[in-house]
Amino acid sequence: MVGPRLGARRGCRRTHHRAHPHRQPRFRRGEAGGVRIVPVGLLLRLAVLAVLVVFIARPELFGGLLAPLNSDDKPAIYNQGSLLGLTVEHLELVLAATVCSTVVAILLAVLVTRPSGREFLPLSRSLVNIGQTFPPVAVLALAVPAIGFGWQPTFIALFLYGLLPIFENTMTGLTTLPPAVMEAARGMGLTDRQRLFRVELPLALPIILAGIRLTAVIGLATATIGSTVAARTLGEVIIAGLISDNLAFIVQGGLIVAVLAVLLSDALSALERVLAKRVGRIAAQGN
Repeated sequence: MVGPRLGARRGCRRTHHRAHPHRQPRFRRGEAGGVRIVPVGLLLRLAVLAVLVVFIARPELFGGLLAPLNSDDKPAIYNQGSLLGLTVEHLELVLAATVCSTVVAILLAVLVTRPSGREFLPLSRSLVNIGQTFPPVAVLALAVPAIGFGWQPTFIALFLYGLLPIFENTMTGLTTLPPAVMEAARGMGLTDRQRLFRVELPLALPIILAGIRLTAVIGLATATIGSTVAARTLGEVIIAGLISDNLAFIVQGGLIVAVLAVLLSDALSALERVLAKRVGRIAAQGN
């Protein structure tokens, strides 16, 4: 009697083992039927971006929506230049100023957080505060007599105005690192330079990126005033609308700048969250 029972049990085990490969697969969150589901938020962002691109490249398609904004026969679509060209030049100017502000602000913050450079902290703070002390309009008024009209005065204004957020955030990121992680880096025998590039800056990156985001978004909106000194930005569309009392022009320029600022801020915020999670895991491992 023992033999048949044992054989039956073994048979059941073999049957169960064979059925194993046919189990229903487990799908992770965001998947259905083996197909990964794209988040609704991402689809909405992509849709807004697609509409914005079409609005910039083919504004005549939206003439019917903008026409009611004008009570007379004034043109509803900006016809004094290319919206696409102005948008590209606007973004190029903001990008150049933001990159330069980022490089200078991070270098200053790194300098004053080293033992040999702490005495320069008051001077560095005074320098980066210049952009906040003098508003961009005042910087333009001072720069135009010195270097003339064009994109250069606007670049200087955006560069100076963008220093403070990045400098302060970099300072915060470098001075609030987890002590356990820093001790582990020293215990590994890393030099000061290796700790800076392999540990300190990567861990401080989410906070630094928050400052860069603030600088870029403010610069994107502030660059419109550059058109008052002959810089080619989307401010040309707004100024043309103000001069000719054309509300449709004003809405076009303002809408493009506003949507670009929102999309840029949203994208950089998403990147901040990803980096913050990564830094959190590294800090937890260090503890």
